[in-house]
Amino acid sequence: MSKLKKITSRAIKLMDVKKNIRDIGIIAHIDHGKTTMTDSLLTEAGLLSPTIAGRARVLDYLEEEQKRGITIKTANISLLHEEEGEEYLINLIDTPGHVDFTGKVTRALRAIDGAVVVVDAVEEVMVQTETVTRQALNELVKPVLFINKVDRLIKELKLNAEEIQVKLARIIRDFNNLIAVYGEEDQKEKWKVDPAEGTVAFGSALHRWGFTVDIAKKKNVKFSEIIDLYKKEQADGLVDRLPLHEAILTMVVKHLPNPLEAQRYRIPKVWKGEIDSGMGQAMLKVDPEGGTGMVITLTQMDPHAGLVATGRIFSGSVKGGDRVYLVGAKKEYRVQQVAMYMGAFRVPVEKIDAGNIAALLGLDLARAGETLVSADHKDGMVPFESITYVSEPVITIAVEPKRPKELPRLIDVMERLSIEDPNLVTSINKETGEYLLSGMGELHLEIAIKFLREYAGGNLEIITSKPLVVYRESTQSPGAVVMAKSPNKHSKFWIQVEPLDDKTIQMIEKGDLAEQMGRKRMGTALKEAGWPTKEARNIWSLEEHRNILVDMTKGVQYLREVRDMFIAGFRWACQNGPLCDEPIRGLKVKLLDASLHEDPVHRGPAQVMPAARRGLLGSFLSSDPVILEPIYKIGVSVASQWVGEVTSLITRKRGKITASEQKGPLTSITGFLPVSESFGLSADMRSATSGHAFWQTAFDHWDKAPASVSKEVIAETRERRGMSPEIPRASKFIDQT
Repeated sequence: MSKLKKITSRAIKLMDVKKNIRDIGIIAHIDHGKTTMTDSLLTEAGLLSPTIAGRARVLDYLEEEQKRGITIKTANISLLHEEEGEEYLINLIDTPGHVDFTGKVTRALRAIDGAVVVVDAVEEVMVQTETVTRQALNELVKPVLFINKVDRLIKELKLNAEEIQVKLARIIRDFNNLIAVYGEEDQKEKWKVDPAEGTVAFGSALHRWGFTVDIAKKKNVKFSEIIDLYKKEQADGLVDRLPLHEAILTMVVKHLPNPLEAQRYRIPKVWKGEIDSGMGQAMLKVDPEGGTGMVITLTQMDPHAGLVATGRIFSGSVKGGDRVYLVGAKKEYRVQQVAMYMGAFRVPVEKIDAGNIAALLGLDLARAGETLVSADHKDGMVPFESITYVSEPVITIAVEPKRPKELPRLIDVMERLSIEDPNLVTSINKETGEYLLSGMGELHLEIAIKFLREYAGGNLEIITSKPLVVYRESTQSPGAVVMAKSPNKHSKFWIQVEPLDDKTIQMIEKGDLAEQMGRKRMGTALKEAGWPTKEARNIWSLEEHRNILVDMTKGVQYLREVRDMFIAGFRWACQNGPLCDEPIRGLKVKLLDASLHEDPVHRGPAQVMPAARRGLLGSFLSSDPVILEPIYKIGVSVASQWVGEVTSLITRKRGKITASEQKGPLTSITGFLPVSESFGLSADMRSATSGHAFWQTAFDHWDKAPASVSKEVIAETRERRGMSPEIPRASKFIDQT
């Protein structure tokens, strides 16, 4: 522990030297070796014995992670690196690679400025590589590339130097294509990686060696020599000649930005307040003396300390006893403790200031994506942009305790789990009383149930249903203009729905359109996207399932007083569609006119909310309503002899093949697959290819379900939820006079 104290002491001193700080993450497709690579970095930092580096998986400190060999939670550590006589502080976050945990990657990216993207030299760029790289570029996180498992090209595939060069060049090309597609216009050319510039490293994380072109030249090591050493089984010495940590950390220090550089272009992207304001300038300049501005990116429950809120401080500083304000929760707190991370350890420190990552105790309502500001700067503080997730919960299970008396304990641990993982959605089926848990995939939910039992002390017996796919309701055409009366018949609303255009939905998905932008900025963005001026200028609400409420009325008395009630009714309707009680998605809802009673008593929430809901559902049912099913993007790497079996399997499961490319001895197949057809895919894929396929799925989009599937989904869902078999008619929600 004394060594840890010494390292911590040096790290604290470097927190003030902004140009020597690097806030970075390690991101990759599952099993491409990022956690193994991190072990080598910890060895150099003096936090791990060289004898177990490469297999210790130190940052996988959860028992379930060690057992499965995958990273489930994001892990933080600060380490030191000396380069050309200068010492650098590197705040490192190791993130999950499995698609089911991409929400944790998204949140981690808000806290960092640069990322080392790890790609397996055999499997090359995969589905999840694309997903995490797209996430990073969307957060303006600059990437560099580490091509791992080069030893497998030599030992297993037995490629010669020329064939290896072709393979590595293809990986770099494909990675740069991702930057060209998903990068911001200002950065995409500058951020493309190039071995000649030192932004690509090659090596083997398991054997702990690696190099950039510069390092290889400096040490006079040729690639042909590395091949010969492996052929002669004399490669052990490479770890001393080409230590992996030197290649990775040199690349990080030389080519990834410090906070002073990064916050100049990242703050206008992730914070939409007035840049010329005091807070705006403080964050732009990483000013430790300015008002404190921090974004919470991770919340975890510690059984002893309570809620631990981790995030990036963009301006000011935080120390124990400080008065801070959570903008979303609208609550002031006094910070109980400030700490930094050293692997599995949280080390208390006196103070952490701008440009660094901190862990805070005492903020019980903090959640991922929350904005923290010093209490004396809370007035007028604009929250950070909401964190936009590239995936959505698409699979649901019902959970209940085996012993009914333990229901309160189950509810408590479910709430705790949803605090730590916002991509787990907990809800109650009002008809059946079931407690529902929705997640990204089967593994996500399997791990969640495991954690539920652990959080309850290991003695909570839980019964779960079989996994069910989550669907959405939408429409393909405008509905009728519907008049809906309040229950007391004293107020009337004329409402019409129509489908949102693809461009608007894409803007929401990318985070270019968000509720906290404010009406004026949302209106400007929508006008630029082609919306009529009157509609764009009168946005009332953007609901979580990509539905937009527009006020098209003119001169209606008392409308301002009932606005919030109408919005609440709009949100209520969108949560439970009329086809089978699934959320409605992708609607533009227009309030065309209203007639309101002059007495406030007769136009309260109990009158306005039901009317808003009735009008929306009536117009929706008069349109061309459809069921949307979630679609996975699937990527498979397999030897050429199994290509026919893979494509047949995907096609049989209602999937579509979009691309097939020969990549050396392997063929890369890309396509789309309905989530409902993915159950049992592992066994089917193993059977079809005799276990020779590498594959992964990632949620990609929602698509209209075929008529036969839609009919079946509606019937089964309505029966399961205790609803009447028939879909209600539009007339049920429409008032004629």
